[in-house]
Amino acid sequence: MNSPAQQDRPVLRGDNAARGRFDAVSWLLPALAGAANVFAFAPFRLWPLQILALAWLFNGVIAAPVPLGRSSTRAYFLRGWLYGFGWSAAGVHWLYISMHDYGGMPSWMAALAVGLLALYLGLYAGAATALAGWLRTRWSSSQPVLGLLMLPALWTLAEWMRGWVFTGFPWLISGYAHTTGPLAGFAAVGGVYGVGWVAALIAGALALLWQGLRRKGAGSVRIALPLGVAAALCLAGLGLRQVQWTSPQGQPITVRLLQGNIPQEMKFSNDALVSTLGMYEQMISAEPADLIATPETAIPLLPQQLPPDYLARIARFAQNSGSHLALGIPLSDGPQMYANSVLGFGPEAGSAAMPYRYDKHHLVPFGEFIPPGFRWFVDMMNIPLGDMTRGDPVQSPFGVKDQWVLPNICYEDLFGEEIASQLRGAYRAGQPQASVLLNLSNIAWFGNSIALPQHLQISQMRTLETGRPMLRATNTGATAVIVPGGGLDELAPYTRGVLSAKVQGYAGQTPYILLGNKLVVGLAVLMLLLAWGRNKAARIRH
Repeated sequence: MNSPAQQDRPVLRGDNAARGRFDAVSWLLPALAGAANVFAFAPFRLWPLQILALAWLFNGVIAAPVPLGRSSTRAYFLRGWLYGFGWSAAGVHWLYISMHDYGGMPSWMAALAVGLLALYLGLYAGAATALAGWLRTRWSSSQPVLGLLMLPALWTLAEWMRGWVFTGFPWLISGYAHTTGPLAGFAAVGGVYGVGWVAALIAGALALLWQGLRRKGAGSVRIALPLGVAAALCLAGLGLRQVQWTSPQGQPITVRLLQGNIPQEMKFSNDALVSTLGMYEQMISAEPADLIATPETAIPLLPQQLPPDYLARIARFAQNSGSHLALGIPLSDGPQMYANSVLGFGPEAGSAAMPYRYDKHHLVPFGEFIPPGFRWFVDMMNIPLGDMTRGDPVQSPFGVKDQWVLPNICYEDLFGEEIASQLRGAYRAGQPQASVLLNLSNIAWFGNSIALPQHLQISQMRTLETGRPMLRATNTGATAVIVPGGGLDELAPYTRGVLSAKVQGYAGQTPYILLGNKLVVGLAVLMLLLAWGRNKAARIRH
């Protein structure tokens, strides 16, 4: 007679994987399923694909024979690794453009670097699937426990770790696919990782539903439970979207966001510097506004390298017109000390002599700082200012009339926990808390690729998490105004222009501002403890 574990398992084509062997199809399918995730994110925004692809991955783990041997655990690590590799390779292939087209790296080495990064990022998915299978055997867990507790928890913890290990690279984390779907309401509570956990929980429910439908004589509970879980989570997300965690503060401000559309190959060219400086001065002084913002390093020279009166003329315009200016410019505080910064000029007396300053804190590996042992790699790329100093983790916002504007520079808006911690720190210290977020970016490094809409979607998640508008001033796009509730006004990318708008600031605390990632990490750990507790209770009964 078959064991209960054997009776609980359908016969699947993927049994080769369960026995620790991979044929060609078994190698290819996980990578293709992972690559399909790219269509779940901007600009395609087919968010159900993210859940369906993850359900396919989870189904392979849930359908595995019990107990798993070492070879089977390795096979499910490989399945998850290939899935994560396909996801990352398809999603961030545009890194090739920055390294080869603009960095001057040989094509084979740029392609290899992208592939190695994708293989590294895939390790997190592989670790989640392998550990789920291993713990299932150790704890004798049932399929529902595996699909609804263990797999979603481990997937979430793996994504969270990907966001901070080796300074983190959380681009295309699962939750970003759901900025416009029914799960977006969870962002204000658990952030992008909380949205990802809910998506993983639905994926686990769908995998269990598939198992129930395939099993002859399956009870109604096996079908109703996963359907109920998926439906309840979607409805809860829609309900949370109706909660107003923050409220309007003060009077709206007028903003002008500049998009210079300087080709990356010309940005640091000596021949183009004079025209670049003249163009931005003209764009800035064309019309007053409460806030005028330029892209990241719109002024590509240090202040001491500029014409003697250049910054003074801009500061005078701000003072005479009643405008506030957020200017992207590199700064130096000493030999070999460079910061990617924002200078703020306003109409207040003394603003020109003592401007507001924000320095980028979360730097880009290989682009803005050189990891130990990798100087040879950076030396192969023609990227100026490749090793920079960090700003403080918490910096004060920029006062603009009734509003407080908190800048972040390019890559920094991937890290919602860091933005939330700045808002949380100001709230606890009784200091002015930002009511508007401002991102200054230059991702012309990645050409005409999907990196631009992907980055815009990341900024949309920050608005959902904090309940505050996000302004984006970029070189080639996506220059945009994102407001709480999902409103979006965007300037056409790859054009030179100005996006003008009236923006209302918001005050208040979302649960994510107050707790950051602690809530979702604690929840994931609790789910694993519940799975372990069920095993321990079962052993005591027997």
